[in-house]
Amino acid sequence: MHNAPAIPRLGFDYIFPNPRYAMKEGLLAYGGDLNPDRVLMAYRQGIFPWYNEGDPILWWSPDPRLLLYPNDFKIHRSLRKKLRQKRFTVKLDRNFETVMRHCAHVPRHGQEGSWILPEVIECYCALHSRGFAHSVEIYDEMDELVGGLYGISTGSAFFGESMFSLETDASKIALAYLVELAKRWNFAFIDCQIPSEHLIRLGAVRVERDRFLDELSQTQQDLGIPGSWQAHEPILQEIRW
Repeated sequence: MHNAPAIPRLGFDYIFPNPRYAMKEGLLAYGGDLNPDRVLMAYRQGIFPWYNEGDPILWWSPDPRLLLYPNDFKIHRSLRKKLRQKRFTVKLDRNFETVMRHCAHVPRHGQEGSWILPEVIECYCALHSRGFAHSVEIYDEMDELVGGLYGISTGSAFFGESMFSLETDASKIALAYLVELAKRWNFAFIDCQIPSEHLIRLGAVRVERDRFLDELSQTQQDLGIPGSWQAHEPILQEIRW
């Protein structure tokens, strides 16, 4: 009987094990903290934190990885109709923390409860203030926030973290606008992390971890779009559906 490989515990430095040797499901290490510098370094290496309240911080790099290449995004007829109606207003980086708090009520991949804990919100809000974490926000006619998504952007990659909808298809509209921004900014992919049938129907594909890490390395050679994305909101008005 073979013993399961030991999962290393992170120390005070920000050095991670090589994600190419993570377990198949992706568990790579545990421990450490959510210092924004550590978390940003993790994303740049294809690693992200995901854990439940009361557990140690768990660091993941799953195989396969779910990626959405911007040109592969599928806009179904019903969604395109809603986009053309322009019933909603799209904004960028206006209410990042509020988007996160809405997303905290959305279970991830069927799990009970939320992994978006107070310390997670604090960390990602700090990354937002540094210009690395961003939100795409959907507002109704009363200027009420009814949907959106957030994630990390570094180099020419966007790492999607979570989305929410208080109105039908509001999160899909946010994703559609994110995809259009990704096209204009020559982003290589939107990382969706763990495979889900919902995102696969929208065009996301499973990619072997080694290929993902190779492509990720290339994206980190680019400057990307750092800083607040509010200044780029006029681009949204140029998008035609």
